[in-house]
Amino acid sequence: MNIQELTRRNIKDLKPYSSARDEFMELDAAMVFLDANENPFENGLNRYPDPQQTTLKRALSDLKNIPVNQLLLGNGSDEVLDLIFRAFCEPKKDNVITLPPTYGMYEVLAKINNIENRKLPLTNQFQPNLEAISRAVDFNTKIIFLCSPNNPTGNSFSKGKIEKLLRTFKGLVVIDEAYIDFSEQKSWLERLEEFPNLIITQTLSKAYGMAGIRLGICYASKEIIAVLNKIKPPYNVNKLTQKRALKRVLNQQKVQKEIGKILVQREKLIKKLKSISFIKKVYPTDANFVLIKVDNANNRYQQLLIKGIVIRNRTSQLLCENTLRLTIGTKSENKKLINALKEIE
Repeated sequence: MNIQELTRRNIKDLKPYSSARDEFMELDAAMVFLDANENPFENGLNRYPDPQQTTLKRALSDLKNIPVNQLLLGNGSDEVLDLIFRAFCEPKKDNVITLPPTYGMYEVLAKINNIENRKLPLTNQFQPNLEAISRAVDFNTKIIFLCSPNNPTGNSFSKGKIEKLLRTFKGLVVIDEAYIDFSEQKSWLERLEEFPNLIITQTLSKAYGMAGIRLGICYASKEIIAVLNKIKPPYNVNKLTQKRALKRVLNQQKVQKEIGKILVQREKLIKKLKSISFIKKVYPTDANFVLIKVDNANNRYQQLLIKGIVIRNRTSQLLCENTLRLTIGTKSENKKLINALKEIE
């Protein structure tokens, strides 16, 4: 696959902006820095951050066994997704495919970038409908977005179906793995080298508990990453975010311990949810949340709010009538949830 053929012409012709820190990054050197119009009074944050987040990327590279030149970091995964739209989709001409119910930002970003979004519903088993996708694809279809484990359903997509898309689709396949750390299925990172059209996004917002710092990660071929680097803002990941992210990534023992606790609580919560009379179905989940079907989602949502429990009402989404999405909390939070559910039973 020739990535340049998928790239927008104006992006191919673009000469990227070169910041002062792109030209000279050795801030620890005994130099007088008068190149970036920075405030000269040292306070720890008066200098611009590393525009390529080199130290953090090296840590992620070692952790995931992916070369540094196949990583791009963004201000949350949403920035990464937006960069993908801007690099490869021509406004008013190209189209993308999304599979609702799914993460809502794909549609929002398509509209922001003036790209047609062809929404093809998942099957009743919440799996991609390959036949429908095949019929919808045309010459201007640039990207297929797959959220696996999926939000809001919680399930992972069939590896066989994903592999077939990767092998047959002539555009880019973006697999959003925001919740992969909670799944028994392996990440597609292990097969990144097999598929030149594969882009994988991950985040520090979920398993790593760093939603407040906004750090999204993109893994792809070095050719795709080179295109995205051309258009990313020069200092899109600030110094504080880089420091906190690095500290967290290097503390894998604590991260894995917290993931383990969430998984234990997920199993216990699911068992207790099945004993609540108005809960009609508890859907299988590979994420840090569980989707449940109830008798009246709007009513139950309001009742829980009155009890001081904030959840997500997903009843307006396709295939999700009368469903609620419950994030796995701490042991005490989950106990409060179950008690509230029993009180409104």
